[in-house]
Amino acid sequence: MKILVTNDDGVYSPGLWAAVEALRDIAEVVVVAPDRELSGVGGSVTLHSPVRAMEVEASKNGTVTYAVEGTPADCVILAMEKLVGKVDLLVSGINKGANVGADVLISGTVGAALQGYARDVPSVAISVAALKATRFDTAAQLLRGVAEQVQQGSLVPPLLLNINLPDVPPEEINGIEVTRLAQRSFIGTVSEGDDGRRPYYWIARGKPKWRVRKGTDIWALRRRRCVSITPLHADMTAVRVLSSLKGLPAQLLPALRAEQAKEP
Repeated sequence: MKILVTNDDGVYSPGLWAAVEALRDIAEVVVVAPDRELSGVGGSVTLHSPVRAMEVEASKNGTVTYAVEGTPADCVILAMEKLVGKVDLLVSGINKGANVGADVLISGTVGAALQGYARDVPSVAISVAALKATRFDTAAQLLRGVAEQVQQGSLVPPLLLNINLPDVPPEEINGIEVTRLAQRSFIGTVSEGDDGRRPYYWIARGKPKWRVRKGTDIWALRRRRCVSITPLHADMTAVRVLSSLKGLPAQLLPALRAEQAKEP
């Protein structure tokens, strides 16, 4: 079994290496990760400049490791197309800070996992819901269990699991819940300054807006103190809205035909 490990916290992140330590005695593990912290870049891909990768010695355990001057998604593309080739499992993490609700749309952790999912590789994005004093051992223990399920053929593609854990020891976790995404979002705030030459703007995350409903990832983490496992997929079609739009084409078509009639 071959496992590719990446993240958005950078190749030297302790969470990434906790994942590697948990997996390296059950599989061949290769690390391809950004050379710096790149949280919040989502699934962005570098198309307008070259992407460079350098093999580095990021640990003392001999794991083959590449640091990439690019995004988390770049890392997976480069790994699977050139540096590593076919793998049996993609792990993105272990990330510091939860990726729940609408946050998955801008998460570099999830963005990397989506690239594995698109290539029909079982993919896992895994995060711990804490930004400071994060313990990764619980997440690493769970991740090993997930990898063993893939190895046994219990979890097969197409598969993308977004896993979030409370920042507590295993004995303090109340269970594991299979969940859906909650409605949670951060509204960006902007501060303005001037460097003496021209004005500049700094975009920051605002306070989150929560809708904690039963069965959601936030509900599992905050109310239940459980691990949340949310299956994701790439189809963003708003199925519930489809029926309400049935009359829209007929309403728009006359305006479209009118514009066409004006053309010389």
